[in-house]
Amino acid sequence: MSRNAYRVGDTVVLRADFSRTLAADRTCRIMGVLPAAEHGEAQYRVRFATETFERRIFEHDIDSSDTALPVAERSPATAAGGKSWLKPLRIRK
Repeated sequence: MSRNAYRVGDTVVLRADFSRTLAADRTCRIMGVLPAAEHGEAQYRVRFATETFERRIFEHDIDSSDTALPVAERSPATAAGGKSWLKPLRIRK
């Protein structure tokens, strides 16, 4: 299973294909991280600023050369002492 390289709130640029040309705005914001697909690739819910709905994309749909640094290359947000402030085991459903 692959690690998610992006997180909610990140702005990414999608690859140009038959539905999105190089001239079209391909920049969107990640709205949610979905469970990995059957073959282990990360998938995300994204929204374009000009649209009122969300799309599901796979990590291979993101143009990493045009996108800002992913989470894996950024320093993690930490509290004092170098530990993460988020404690996943404390989250209740």
